[in-house]
Amino acid sequence: MIDKQDVIDFFDKQAPGWDEAAIRSDIIINTILDNAGVTAGKNVLDVACGTGILIPDYLNRNVGHVTAIDISPKMIEIAKEKFGGEPKVDLVCGDVEEDFSGVFDCIMVYNAFPHFPDPDRLIACLAGHLAPGGSLCVSHGMSREAIDSHHEGVAKHVSNGLMECSRLAEIFGKYLKVSVCISDDEMYQVVGSR
Repeated sequence: MIDKQDVIDFFDKQAPGWDEAAIRSDIIINTILDNAGVTAGKNVLDVACGTGILIPDYLNRNVGHVTAIDISPKMIEIAKEKFGGEPKVDLVCGDVEEDFSGVFDCIMVYNAFPHFPDPDRLIACLAGHLAPGGSLCVSHGMSREAIDSHHEGVAKHVSNGLMECSRLAEIFGKYLKVSVCISDDEMYQVVGSR
């Protein structure tokens, strides 16, 4: 079982070099955001936002507001340096599964899902924060195999591994209507709506 304090400590250490180490494909990110329904005017929750990697993408889509939350104080500190003056963005250091409130049109968990100790608990919690018609998206900008390989090194103690897309879709199906289930050589994504 993953210990949340280990996750905090791990990502605090990773934070200073996070942006430089990020692997990014604009095409894949745009596909993920299209599939998730991130469009103009939407109220977005970015779960485990890190240093705010996707915040410029949300703003480029003219969303109404972004609440970005991460459990790592160092990740949020860097995100605040980058986006602290942006009126459409609130940055929160906290645990989305504990003492968090709000209702959102789109909830994104990008490149972070294997680091949550209890996938079912997380999906149940996030589904409860969706507005009617809202969408929840768990995604990665690379294949399941690539993510698991990436996490086998220093991140092994803070990763559950990325479950089969169909298994995650089953969990989503307890709470939401699944509209997307993709696991290929380029990306991984499950989307469900209320």
